[in-house]
Amino acid sequence: MKRISSYCIFLMALLAANLCYGQSAKQVIRFGLISDIQYCDCEPRGSRFYRNSIAKLDSCVDAINQQKVQFTLNLGDIIDRNPKDLDTVLKSLSRLDKKVYNTPGNHDYAGVKDNKQLHDKLGMPEEYYSFKKGNWRFIMLNTNEVASYANVAGTWKEGALKQMYADYKAATGHEAADYNGGISSTQLAWLEDQLKASQKKGESVLIFSHHPMSCAKGLTALNDREILGMVAGYKCVKALIAGHHHSGAFCYEGTLPVVVVEGMVETAGQNAYGIVELYPNKLVLKGHGRMLSRTLDFDKP
Repeated sequence: MKRISSYCIFLMALLAANLCYGQSAKQVIRFGLISDIQYCDCEPRGSRFYRNSIAKLDSCVDAINQQKVQFTLNLGDIIDRNPKDLDTVLKSLSRLDKKVYNTPGNHDYAGVKDNKQLHDKLGMPEEYYSFKKGNWRFIMLNTNEVASYANVAGTWKEGALKQMYADYKAATGHEAADYNGGISSTQLAWLEDQLKASQKKGESVLIFSHHPMSCAKGLTALNDREILGMVAGYKCVKALIAGHHHSGAFCYEGTLPVVVVEGMVETAGQNAYGIVELYPNKLVLKGHGRMLSRTLDFDKP
């Protein structure tokens, strides 16, 4: 009787372990990830081969379609300097079988007089936005909202930019670069409302942006410390993912992982894109070309 009882306990433990494994291994979401295509019909400069980006993007689109993703995220700097080039890139992106969610980069504002026209062309519902898939909320910040290149002159954002420049210099001892931007107090309040709602509902959150919040000194959002300070209070946030720094990077802010993905425009022929598999307790980034593969285990900070 004792042997039978022990055997039953063993079977129950084995069943429970298998159930736990099944829950942790169950794939929830699968999506493509691209950043810094930075196409231009122009000659290379240094390690940036602008014209080659279209062939890379076409190859990337074909590969992502074969992976049967649910959607693709594009983290900005779609073009380099000529707004007319945007149509060329969007034509390539339109071949994706599933929806692409865009957020702009600093280069995308070159020659733009009306920010809303750019955002509409990129299919963005608002200047910054979020969407949900399953129990995950994807937040697409716009770190170009307050920036010298983003048509802030004569608006209330001009004063906000001057304050960010002053705060940046006080914190770092250096002048801010003109290719970096930040988010306004309005966007920051919106972000906190999003996080409060997700925390209350038991959702998990990933935050995406063009400019990183960390890992890339001199290339981060102008008010990165302010953003990180607020985000730190919400355990629902599982990772911050950005572009802008073409070399890529990885670090932690406390226990929060920060991923900076490699830019497609770099090198003459090597591509850079990823396929992300998102599980309840981990994120697996399968990098292709220059984009590094990473696994983020949310249960083991």
